[in-house]
Amino acid sequence: MVTAFEALADPTRRRILDLLRERPRLVGELVDLLQISQPLVSKHLRVLREVGLVRVRQDAQRRWYELRPEPLAEINTWLEPYRQLWEARYDRLEDVLQELQEEERKHGKT
Repeated sequence: MVTAFEALADPTRRRILDLLRERPRLVGELVDLLQISQPLVSKHLRVLREVGLVRVRQDAQRRWYELRPEPLAEINTWLEPYRQLWEARYDRLEDVLQELQEEERKHGKT
């Protein structure tokens, strides 16, 4: 079984989620927008459905696919410590750059 992280590793599945973020869509719309075959779109949708990132809503003969944001919130929670790590590193980099600029100004004036 594929995990949500594995599902998100595929760029086509991420593109599908981007399109579904805008609004629910039919498979045919996704085929047109992605410019890939219907069987391949269906395969990606099946993976996204299995990991809970997408749900299907039946409307007569049509099947609407829509984003389920809840699993993404869980992933966001997991990523938060890493985001904080990178922000701390960027803050340190900014401090170093400011120190270098101050030294350049001092040396430029003397």
